Amino acid sequence: MAYLALARKWRPRTFADVVGQPHVVRALTNALDSDRVHHAFLFTGTRGVGKTTIARILVKALNCERGASATPCGECGACVAIDSGRFVDFLEVDAASRTGVDDARQLLDNAQYLPASGRYKVYLIDEVHMLSKPAFNALLKTLEEPPAHVKFLLATTDPQKIPVTVLSRCLQFNLKRLPVALIAGRLGSIAAAEGITAEPAALERLARAAAGSLRDALSLMDQGLAFGNGALRDRDIAAMLGSLDRAQTTALLSAVAAGDAAALLATLRSLDELAPDYDDTLAQLATLLQQVAVAQLAGPGILAEEGDEAAGVLAGQIEPELVQLWYQIAIQGRRDLPLAPDARTGCEMTLLRMLAFRPLPAEAAGAGGTAPAGAGRPAAVPAAVRSSAQPAAAPKASAPGGTFATAAEISDWPAFVETLDMDGAARQLAANSALESATPFELRLVVLKRNAYLLTDNLRNRVVAAVQARLGPAVKVQFTLREQAAGDVDTAAGRAARSAEEEQARARAELAADPNVRQMEALFGARLVPESVRSTKRSPKDDSK
Repeated sequence: MAYLALARKWRPRTFADVVGQPHVVRALTNALDSDRVHHAFLFTGTRGVGKTTIARILVKALNCERGASATPCGECGACVAIDSGRFVDFLEVDAASRTGVDDARQLLDNAQYLPASGRYKVYLIDEVHMLSKPAFNALLKTLEEPPAHVKFLLATTDPQKIPVTVLSRCLQFNLKRLPVALIAGRLGSIAAAEGITAEPAALERLARAAAGSLRDALSLMDQGLAFGNGALRDRDIAAMLGSLDRAQTTALLSAVAAGDAAALLATLRSLDELAPDYDDTLAQLATLLQQVAVAQLAGPGILAEEGDEAAGVLAGQIEPELVQLWYQIAIQGRRDLPLAPDARTGCEMTLLRMLAFRPLPAEAAGAGGTAPAGAGRPAAVPAAVRSSAQPAAAPKASAPGGTFATAAEISDWPAFVETLDMDGAARQLAANSALESATPFELRLVVLKRNAYLLTDNLRNRVVAAVQARLGPAVKVQFTLREQAAGDVDTAAGRAARSAEEEQARARAELAADPNVRQMEALFGARLVPESVRSTKRSPKDDSK
């Protein structure tokens, strides 16, 4: 007997066999049991999630000789004929090959006639979005007022291309992508039923490669059985798919975390001999970074999957901000991969970009230096003074004096404002802003609502440009309005006002203590008017004008 592919052999025959689509199965089951079956159904979803499978089960449920119900017997002549594709009243059409209006008219010409042997005449139109506009118009009239003995089942992967006039006449069911755990479990049960030796890691790798499609997973399972000579081993599946195992992905991320470019390139060279899928390599790296982030925020115990001990170890070695940044770099690297000279170069450049974007160690930042090549993970900057220290390899715009801002300088925001190259209203906005928080790649500034008139787009952009001129273009600046709150906002304007008041009080005290003033008060009864006292001290900025 000819070999039957697993995707065909294990295709669900009843609603009870369908996995991962309970919302669709429940609705159809209730409709059948209550005899409230609509005349037109639209099943949408990506490939291999069960659109035509559920449609065929529905055809059997409608035409089973033992009565229309949600549990067709699967043994009567109608059920057997439908399963084998020989049922005369079931017309399955591929709209991709029959797109014209003449095809649609020919298809619907016989709709008016009663079924030959079944209870209903059922039209299943697969990839219905491929029909032309005239073909949709020809279908629309019959779809709007069909004979009582006709049912329409439409399936598509692209419902946006279907006219709304058609959509409004159908019950629409959106089939979901299946999760990895569900696909792996289904593959495991099939392997057990078939007597196949299968490693759990191999099944999970197949499930991930299927990208939510159970049919693709079964096809890959067939391919894996051929590759592994009847067994599913993780090493064989990884070689077949061109993917890396967890240890290799961990080695890549460990080299990045250690800042060791030589070790990273050596690891890449060794992996290149395996001819891996570099898009999948970056995807696995992003997955590992996601698991590291979970371990950092929820604790290593939250990771239940086998092999996630490495994520827990890395969680203690990498700053959370770097994990988030490297994840974005990995995702962006996957998008840019088709534009790279070749996939190997694109993957290498993405990993080197992760090495380049590393905050300076606190002591190096304080000295205005750069991190040494191959240095270990930079020391954490205390939260109170964490600032926008620049990545070691990122270009920086120089400050007027040729120096760069340090963590301590950023934490003293009012003093830092004085070093920015701004004038006019832009300096006034910066002077009336307070530093709320700072990370290596973002500054959050607070402006009191009484100064909201300063927060225009023009002034905001000028302040951002001045800050980025000191800290680099990668630093983002966010402004937030806040009500007046005593003691929680330290602005350059407030500090200058306090300094002016202190200087004014000092001048008054000095003048009141002056012997000449006291003599005049004693001889002539003179009185010092405090409001008339003006300090003669000028700021260096005033002297430069």
